[in-house]
Amino acid sequence: MLRLEKSKETQFDILTLLGEVDASNSVILDKAIQELVESGAKHILVDGQGLEYISSAGLGVFMSYLEDFNDQGIWMGIFGLPPRVYEVFKILGLDQLIPIFEDKSAAIGSLNEA
Repeated sequence: MLRLEKSKETQFDILTLLGEVDASNSVILDKAIQELVESGAKHILVDGQGLEYISSAGLGVFMSYLEDFNDQGIWMGIFGLPPRVYEVFKILGLDQLIPIFEDKSAAIGSLNEA
């Protein structure tokens, strides 16, 4: 089961993922990201602290936005992934494509330094 929460903090739109992202609910994640983009979000932070599992379908959602975000000048980062979930991102090389941070302050600090 997946639960999503959206919040705003300074210039960041934060999308909190709780539970599991799999093939049956990855469309919910996709819709949430689309809504953020349509609302004008330019800095999207994904809070992965409560993410217990992500399937290839869930990872595919993130990958599907990489090129569009690059073209549109939208920045997206992920923070707080549990070690087991982070390993999945790392094995597929997504840690090279999407900035992944230990915690929220590191993510915010990295963008403020850019």
